Amino acid sequence: MRLYSWNVNGIRAVINKGLFQSFIKTQKPDVLCLQETKAERGQVEIDLAEYHEYWNSAVKKGYSGTALFSKEKPLSVVNGFPKAFAQRFRFTDELERDSSEEGRVITAEFPKLYVVTVYTPNAKDDLSRLALRHRHWDPAFLAYCRQLEKKKPVVFCGDLNVAHTELDLANPKPNRGKKGFTDEERAGFQSFVDAGFLDTLRLFEQGNGHYTWWSHFANSRARNVGWRIDYFLVSGSLQKSVKAAQIHADVMGSDHCPISLTLAI
Repeated sequence: MRLYSWNVNGIRAVINKGLFQSFIKTQKPDVLCLQETKAERGQVEIDLAEYHEYWNSAVKKGYSGTALFSKEKPLSVVNGFPKAFAQRFRFTDELERDSSEEGRVITAEFPKLYVVTVYTPNAKDDLSRLALRHRHWDPAFLAYCRQLEKKKPVVFCGDLNVAHTELDLANPKPNRGKKGFTDEERAGFQSFVDAGFLDTLRLFEQGNGHYTWWSHFANSRARNVGWRIDYFLVSGSLQKSVKAAQIHADVMGSDHCPISLTLAI
């Protein structure tokens, strides 16, 4: 099973340039998870006959959004956090808006596992959403994945908007305390690891230089001055099934590049 995740930062532009179509043709994903689609299905012209499509678009036009494409039809698909879970977790109004209006999560259930695509809220330059992220979003998302795990293993992927360690960005010292590299955001990621979820790339690659996002400034991508903020994490029970985890930095079309996970399942 070959799974891919890609923050396309606007799917319409990637499609209009033909880059999305060539990516599908070349990589042939079994499951493709997208983030920051910034569109509704009716706004894009694309024919993927062999895929089942699922979209969770934001209420606000041209903002956020996720999508999931799968060759195998899932047993079930849920957009956002289920209402029963939100009520039990006592979502705040802001967290409820993030989960129900910003199109940030899609969960697809397959016979042997769940696949969750997530576009985690950005803390913003002024860190005005850091409290939401640290106190509410990260704990809620972890609790949700752990709830799913009670039934079957979980794979979750996407733009988590955080570099976990100093090895996950090219310039850690000047960025410490800034969005994407605050202690709070890093602790949120660590909570996934502490709960038993595996950062799959680190099963194969160590050290720095492995980045998934680059600023548009100063020729950052060509110089590989970037951040790793896109991830595939899996339940610990899937470790023996993980056969490969890769970053596809050569795929253009977004300020993020796709990442992939190969499972023997």
